Amino acid sequence: MKDFRLFDITDFVLDEDFIRWVYEKKEEDEIFWNNWLRQHPGKHLVIAEARRILESLKTAEFAIPDHVVSQEVDRLLQTIRDQHEPAQLTARRRHTWRYAAAAAIAILLTVASVKYISFGGKTGSTRMSYASLTADRRLIENVNTSNTPVHLSLPDGSSIELAPGSRIGYVRNFDSSGSRDVYLSGEAFFDVARIPNRPFRVFANDIVTKVLGTSFSVRSFEADTTIQVIVRTGKVSVSAYNENPDHTPADASGSPDEVILAPNQRLVYEKTAQKFQKVLLENPVMTLSAEADRNMVYDEAPLEKVFSAIAKAYDITIVYDTELLQHCTVTADLRHEPFYRKLDLVCRAIGASYEVIDAQVVIQAGACD
Repeated sequence: MKDFRLFDITDFVLDEDFIRWVYEKKEEDEIFWNNWLRQHPGKHLVIAEARRILESLKTAEFAIPDHVVSQEVDRLLQTIRDQHEPAQLTARRRHTWRYAAAAAIAILLTVASVKYISFGGKTGSTRMSYASLTADRRLIENVNTSNTPVHLSLPDGSSIELAPGSRIGYVRNFDSSGSRDVYLSGEAFFDVARIPNRPFRVFANDIVTKVLGTSFSVRSFEADTTIQVIVRTGKVSVSAYNENPDHTPADASGSPDEVILAPNQRLVYEKTAQKFQKVLLENPVMTLSAEADRNMVYDEAPLEKVFSAIAKAYDITIVYDTELLQHCTVTADLRHEPFYRKLDLVCRAIGASYEVIDAQVVIQAGACD
């Protein structure tokens, strides 16, 4: 009988039950792991990091044998241990070492399985273009040949800012079809009218972005090696284009082929490698009113309260060990400070550091006295 309480990140990454939960998302596994996490809240950070490692790989059917990976992981971990002096290892350094080990595992697994990795298990997919996506379709098209963005209004009440050198098209029955499909070559910002049960989809070369009502931008010039999606408000789902007779994406809700993008996040799709990478914007903006920023003055405030306020104000997930840092307090004036400056001030107050991983902020710290 496995005792998951004793597992570290390495154990979870190599455990077949844990892997099945992450990749197959079976209902019985969801119930088991959610109940287990409720009973062991101190393991949330370890579980989150192990999940992130597995989800970032998206390995195909063939993989490196577990014993080979395990041997290499053990070798890397021993190297990391040898670089630290056990007698002088402080609480903070122990915590930092754990993340260093996780990073080593991620690097090793990525290198070991790179020849087998493909997004959603696809290999040799056909590259799509605006011409191939719109062939045999009767579209209303707009082309911006000027040097400034052009404002367009769609029949459903949505609006578009079409960048110079860009082209967009939509079907003639756009306002009455089951889904609101738009085809883009170039760059555009979309402010989408919310209409329940009628998703708004942007087909941009190799990817499909789907929303109900939100604002976001897509950059997809055919000469570029990447496609980028940035969300301003709401959330969008982005999936790799799956060619079929109807030219529609696979119904990938919750599947490995779908990435959910929130405000202050940018998704970069590498066309050649067929890989998605989700990152935070260089200068995240607040998604709440200015009142939230005016309230960010703290005097011996619990760390949980401070991080919760920052995360909510920017709609950005901040991951940290709540049990380890439960006694930490913060005294700081965070008003009018940009997002990363806020993080710097809080981390300085508790002797911590942070890292951005998969568009989430991961706090690395030792226990407070």
